[in-house]
Formats: sequence, C-alpha cells, structure tokens
Amino acid sequence: MIAIRSPREFYAGAIYVAFGVMGLWFGWTYPMGTAGRMGGGYFPKVLSVILIVFGLIALFRGMRVSGQPLAPFRLKPVVFIPAACALFALLLEPVGLFGALFLLILLSAMASQEFRLSPEAVAGALALVCVCALVFVWGLSVPLPLVGRWFIGG
Repeated sequence: MIAIRSPREFYAGAIYVAFGVMGLWFGWTYPMGTAGRMGGGYFPKVLSVILIVFGLIALFRGMRVSGQPLAPFRLKPVVFIPAACALFALLLEPVGLFGALFLLILLSAMASQEFRLSPEAVAGALALVCVCALVFVWGLSVPLPLVGRWFIGG
C-alpha cells in the first residue's frame, strides 16, 4: 500500500504526469526535428517530458515528505474562473481590452474567499489593466482593441 504523506504534493504530481503523458500521446505523430531545426513536435514533446519529470518528483516527495492535506473542494473558483475567461473572450471586441480585462481581473479575484470589493481592489485592477495595455498593445504590438466598438459607435 502506498503511504501518501503529503496529499497536496502527491496529487499535483499525478496531475502533472497525466498532462505530460497526454501531451506525448497527442504530439507523438508530429515530426521532432533537431535542436537546430525544430519540427512541430519538438516543443510539445520536450515540454511533456519535463512535465512528467516534475510530476514524478512531486509524486515521490508526496510519499516521502510530510505536508499539507488537500483543501476542501470549493465550487466558487471552478465557476468564476472559467466564467471570467469566457466573458473576457466575448467582451474583448465589443468593449475593448480595458473593459474586458478589468472584468476578467475582478471576476477572477471574486473566486477567492478573501476578496472584498474595495477602492484598493479596483485601483489594483486598473493598474494591472494599464500595465497589460502597455506591455501587449504598445510594447509587443499585439493588435488588441483598447476601446471596443460599443464606445466608439461601431
């Protein structure tokens, strides 16, 4: 019988191994290429192997080192995080990056039990939106609308 001393680490490792194996499975038919001329399967396969190695390390640590138990399952984050991402995708074009990202940040934060809507939370979300706009739109030239068609009459 396997003695799991750190369930959190053990199950995280199991998830890493599972995703790594799935990555290898789905990317197996892609050509590998070489380090100098990478094929379509090079990055997925290398990343999958690294994920499996980290997962195995976490699995073994979970059996050898005492650690924290699993936290109780909470439905709120499972609902709020995907809903925030979907809402971002739906609202990016109509309201632009500023509005969609602001809602994404606040809805994602609401998944936490500690979150309270406050002026500090709003200011932090606004600051993060501005940093993202600077980095992605102006710095990296990603073609994202800052303000959507709802605000510019389109």
